[in-house]
Amino acid sequence: MLCQHTNQCPNAEAVDREAARTVATFREQGWSLLCNGVIVFEDTGEILPDGTMIEPHRGPARHALAA
Repeated sequence: MLCQHTNQCPNAEAVDREAARTVATFREQGWSLLCNGVIVFEDTGEILPDGTMIEPHRGPARHALAA
């Protein structure tokens, strides 16, 4: 999936991938699809386009800690 937004969203491999725009939300199921192909769950877990699963994470955003 390729982001078509002006000022492209972060890709799925980027540290700040969760900052991509939401293209579909399924609140009743607890997940959303981002324009970079990442599926984010309301418990903060993620599935990347390549099938990699990211465990739920809480606290400060990882990209904020990298600064």
